[in-house]
Amino acid sequence: MNDNELKALISLLDDEDREVVEHVEQRIRQMGGQMIPFLESEWEGSFNPDLQKRIEEIIHDLQYESVLDRMRDWKNGGAMDLLEGLWIVATYQYPDLSLDRLKQEVEQLYYDVWVDFKADMHPDEQIKAMNSAFFSKLKFAPNTKHFHSPANSMINQVLESRRGNPITLCVLYMLIAKRLNLPVYGVNLPNLFVLTYKNSSGVQFYINVFNRGLVFTTKDIDQYIDQLNIKRLDTFYQPCTNADIIRRVLRNLTLAFEKNGDTERVREVEQILNTVRDDGDGLPLSDYTQR
Repeated sequence: MNDNELKALISLLDDEDREVVEHVEQRIRQMGGQMIPFLESEWEGSFNPDLQKRIEEIIHDLQYESVLDRMRDWKNGGAMDLLEGLWIVATYQYPDLSLDRLKQEVEQLYYDVWVDFKADMHPDEQIKAMNSAFFSKLKFAPNTKHFHSPANSMINQVLESRRGNPITLCVLYMLIAKRLNLPVYGVNLPNLFVLTYKNSSGVQFYINVFNRGLVFTTKDIDQYIDQLNIKRLDTFYQPCTNADIIRRVLRNLTLAFEKNGDTERVREVEQILNTVRDDGDGLPLSDYTQR
């Protein structure tokens, strides 16, 4: 169908015959995301609030299906690019968000740190330098005022506001560190997401980015786990995967919408989460609160 035929098809959403409308809506949904610009044009030119609402629902559904498809493809493709995974999560609420623009912003953060960074420093000194740059120069900080806001799980919002929850702050810290060739990885602790510095020489310690880059040890994790009265698992000490990180971001987002009483968005985010679930990935939501 050419553009004129597509526009004519969409105009039938305002038809008085309900069967015609249902058939047209089904056809539009089958044609997918390519229909969104035409739907937006029809919405802008309409003075019928019922038609506008119908178009809004269709656009949302098409954009949502696109998020599901992208996330499924990202996971099946090996989940190689963490920033891409975070971008897909953010497109749930910001469908026009540009991945290239996100990459440019993160690259600029890296450059801002790199100009004052010396690669030959001892690991402890490297992290002190990272902390100074991340918190003092780049002005990132924990969003304690609006801790349960969904914006804390949206990478574009965290980049703009310089405020985030533990996992989004950790991810940005880690993306910059990796560009500096530092062996920094995410670690899935219960109720708290942290980072580990782990190099090939056997040096390993941990970084609590939400607590302004506080460095701690394996013994500190032992004590933390014992206080929670749960079994010590290897996953509490070792690097996690990009898919693990995105699953945790989505669990946090689910919890944020639950606290807002937004049951429809809870349902939708849970479906996105299902596209990146591994077999046996059934840890309760309480183990993945916004920490």
